[in-house]
Amino acid sequence: MAQHLLIAGLGYSGTAVAKAAVAAGLRVTGTARDPGRARPPAGVALVGFDDFARVLPAATHLLVTAAPGPAGDPVLAAHGAAVRRARLAWVGYVSTTGVYGDHDGGWVDEATPPAPTQDRTRLRLAAEQDWAALAADRAVDVLRSGGIYGPGRSVLDELRDGTARRTVKPGHAFSRVHRDDIALAVLAAIRTAAPNGLRTLNLVDDEPAESAVVVEYGARLLGIEPPPAVPFAEAEARMSPMARSFWSENRRVANAATKAALGIGWRYPSYREGLAAILAEEGGYLLP
Repeated sequence: MAQHLLIAGLGYSGTAVAKAAVAAGLRVTGTARDPGRARPPAGVALVGFDDFARVLPAATHLLVTAAPGPAGDPVLAAHGAAVRRARLAWVGYVSTTGVYGDHDGGWVDEATPPAPTQDRTRLRLAAEQDWAALAADRAVDVLRSGGIYGPGRSVLDELRDGTARRTVKPGHAFSRVHRDDIALAVLAAIRTAAPNGLRTLNLVDDEPAESAVVVEYGARLLGIEPPPAVPFAEAEARMSPMARSFWSENRRVANAATKAALGIGWRYPSYREGLAAILAEEGGYLLP
């Protein structure tokens, strides 16, 4: 049977996966809450979220990118019975490395027990567990993503529009992943999936880095001065509660087991390659 990937949530990452899957020869359908506003890649069928159960029986593979809410995972909440009936070879659930919690700058890997400290990451872990419960008779991959960046959503854009901040907190690192490496990992996960069982995969690049260092590198690429350095203690007072919650945790996320399981290396192993590729894709546009 030809592979048919259904993507629940054709957003930033889901769209990249859809484009790569079509290029790889898969049939692809994506869902959107508002199909009238979505812009699916060429070759991708688009349906509303309410039509998920109608198109699901034709799918062989399912990728879920939608975030959970207070009622839990939205796909399982609305269409759980249909998912459990479906004859899917593989399910991928995009979660977050935030479920690991705070490790005071230490390393975590795919075997590290989750210890979420935020309400949103507790919801993520609960959603992971709900999807993992389906692994008895199909392959289920929990794809824990770092901070996602890519064209139109990177520090280069922030530097150009004047919103970039160079917050200095020595020893505090974030793990990131380029949008196109998420697509690479998803296709590799489909290709390497076993008949059933659960895998935990860390979708992060090879080099966790301090936020200020990434801002400085982006400014260097653009040929401009970086914004003024601001100590974290000073910056924190002006942060939103969401931003403050991200900065409250510090961990470095390892990916060796993930790359070995998938048989891949990243296209963009660090922010340096990723940002340079974005700039090249944009035609090397610099500030006037």
